[in-house]
Amino acid sequence: MNIPEYLPRRLTISLWDFSWYTMTQPGEPYSDLAARFKELVERGYNTIRICAMPLFLFDEHGQQRPGTLRFGSLGEIGRRTRWYNCQGGAVLDGHAHLLELFRQAKAHGCYVILSSWEYQQSATFLETSELARQLQQIKPQNRFMALAKAMSRLIDFLKENGYREQIAYAELHNEVEFGALAQVGVEQGILSDDGPALIASMRPYVEEGIEYLRNAHRDILITACYTLASNYSKDDVAPNVQVAHFHLYLNGVLQELMDATGIRSEGGTFPNAAASALLRDDAPDFADYCLPEGEEWRLQGNPVGLRLFYLHDWSDPDKWDLFLYDRYHAHKVAMLEKTDQRYEEIGSWAERKDIPVVIGEGYVGYTPLYTNFEEGPVGKFIAEYAIRKALQLGFWGMVLCSNCAPHHPFWQDAQWQKRMNELILNGEPT
Repeated sequence: MNIPEYLPRRLTISLWDFSWYTMTQPGEPYSDLAARFKELVERGYNTIRICAMPLFLFDEHGQQRPGTLRFGSLGEIGRRTRWYNCQGGAVLDGHAHLLELFRQAKAHGCYVILSSWEYQQSATFLETSELARQLQQIKPQNRFMALAKAMSRLIDFLKENGYREQIAYAELHNEVEFGALAQVGVEQGILSDDGPALIASMRPYVEEGIEYLRNAHRDILITACYTLASNYSKDDVAPNVQVAHFHLYLNGVLQELMDATGIRSEGGTFPNAAASALLRDDAPDFADYCLPEGEEWRLQGNPVGLRLFYLHDWSDPDKWDLFLYDRYHAHKVAMLEKTDQRYEEIGSWAERKDIPVVIGEGYVGYTPLYTNFEEGPVGKFIAEYAIRKALQLGFWGMVLCSNCAPHHPFWQDAQWQKRMNELILNGEPT
């Protein structure tokens, strides 16, 4: 595997996503980056993965954007939904904030995976719509190169400030088949939920963006990020990726809950009986649960819809978890088999290409902020199974769980994280 000498032989990753700049108000998790990095290394991590906000800091031509970034929130929407529970009101010099993150990474001996969520969630949190609308106005077929040019200039910016060796690698974008990048396939008549066809349709555009970045930065590993949600030919992944970066969300029993409640669909009555059975007594009517008038732009291109927000915000965490525990037995074997099948497939594919494999997110799925299924014994069992399988197959890097980060309650379980990071970095204790 072609891994630069200055990088660790194995990456153990905490997912700081876009929250490292949306949750920076006093009392929020990322108001003190030095403290968070101290906790990171205490738990045994050596890498974080972030939305580096390339298109917030630089435009589609690679020109630096002037001024400050101002962030808002969804108001009463998302108060108990992971990633969306920010206060809003942050005003940041985005370029300086990025350099401070890298200064702390270097001081703590850590590395950073650069990505972008700007055609998914991150534009949702801007105070006003101007920049979000600018990004949406870029033609779908041009968005990939816009990202490449902005990311290239961002990498130049980091190099100019002495941080090249803190860059683990750069992704063109997070989960290319979900969000507004997939519009290039939808415009070809592909259904928005047809992951395999969307991935195939995007291949030339992703490939072109990666080629631009590789030519501009021959000393940095360049890739794109895909999920393992559907079963698709890996020949449709951009062939010039230098890291096989994938996300494994098993869903399984969680998929049964989502199907039963209809939170990922658009038709039928909502909340239906299954969704209503999970609600808190003080839940408002769904008809009254909406963004303020004029704020609808916040969810454009965002893969999370109002039904999911409503159930995540207003379900009783115990009722949610009890549903999953009650039905888990019917899905356990299939979830473990899916882990084996997906990992073995990408492991073989990456081995043929002689590139390292990284699992950047996982493992059960997207659950409400205050539920504990993923943090509990079953979720930990699944995560540990996936981590051990990845180690067996020689993968370069992996998350412990997408929820093991400062903006999730799981962060407080430091002992489990220390134990798993010890396993990832050093193998079984003797």
